[in-house]
Amino acid sequence: MEEIILETAERLFLENGYASTSTTLIAKEVGCNQALVHYYFRTKENLFNTIFEKKFKAFFQQIFDMNHLENLSFLDKLKKIIETHFDLISQNPQIPQLIISELPRLPEQIKSLKEKLYSYPESLFAQLGEELQVEIAAGRVRNVDLTDVIIIIVSLNAALFTFLPIVASIVELDENERKSILAHRKIEHVNIVMSYLRP
Repeated sequence: MEEIILETAERLFLENGYASTSTTLIAKEVGCNQALVHYYFRTKENLFNTIFEKKFKAFFQQIFDMNHLENLSFLDKLKKIIETHFDLISQNPQIPQLIISELPRLPEQIKSLKEKLYSYPESLFAQLGEELQVEIAAGRVRNVDLTDVIIIIVSLNAALFTFLPIVASIVELDENERKSILAHRKIEHVNIVMSYLRP
């Protein structure tokens, strides 16, 4: 029952946002009483925090999984990170909007999550940072900061999935047209970052 509550609450939080999702609504969707939701999670905030940490831990671990980046050049690693980040948001398109809407009220949750995940992305960031300096010194990449590169990647991908639903509703895109746009943008996002790095 606990897992069913988590799955249902996750769907409702993503669909409606935190403020518009009550434990009463969650209980109704699950088919249990509200007391059972509180028994497992005590408060709506605790329930949201549990989902937030679980979702984003899995999200970041997939992006920063070193196994699929081994034996790749620096630029190929970046391409893989861009594509993986793009695909993960494509599978969870509500996440960027949820982050934007809920981030201001989640400083402690973000801090806690960062502490739990710190060693995982940090090892990759450190490696990428070292490789970037080698590429810069060799003249293969212009002098840029890795943080700026990561910000560009996240901004490109997140913005697309935040605004695509608005564009789709205005121009009435069908599913095939939407998929075609996503496939094109995925390639273009890689090209944009590669162009940014070109000396």
